[in-house]
Amino acid sequence: MLIGYARVSTHEQNLDRQIDQLKEAKCEKIFCEKFTGTKKERPELNNLIEHIRPGDTIIITDLTRLSRSTKDLFKIVEQIEHKGANIKSLKEIWMDTTTPQGKLMFTIFSGISQFERDLTSQRTKEGLSSARARGRKGGRPSHESSNIDLALKMYYSNEYSLSEISKATGLSKTTLYRYLKRRESI
Repeated sequence: MLIGYARVSTHEQNLDRQIDQLKEAKCEKIFCEKFTGTKKERPELNNLIEHIRPGDTIIITDLTRLSRSTKDLFKIVEQIEHKGANIKSLKEIWMDTTTPQGKLMFTIFSGISQFERDLTSQRTKEGLSSARARGRKGGRPSHESSNIDLALKMYYSNEYSLSEISKATGLSKTTLYRYLKRRESI
């Protein structure tokens, strides 16, 4: 079965062009959504992945409709292939896992992406090791205990709002909640 996926980022945008292209490509079912591609939780994409069966081919008008990041794209394609389905882009003709050449191209791009992630990880580890050798510690800077104590006293007095406590102590609301949680677990 040929299944289409169309996406635009906002409700004001129009899906017509993509839907027309997917119908022209003979898609029997089309999943459409108006949701930003930077969000991992896209309901219609999740429905599509649940719906596909072995032998299906997912058709997209171009890769940016499926994902905005390379890492996310590879994850989605992996999910589709795990279900025994293929994926094909109408714009990027090299992206067609129904052909041996398309599978090869995707594998090459996937390998290059993994290589870059590995290099980044290696450089990060080397940088941290070098910094430790010079006596530097990583992580977030710690807050002064006097500010933490003051924030907790203000919180437990029930006289101040979180915004007022944050302004007075320089601690963010998230940091204040973290210290409150630590205190409650003691």
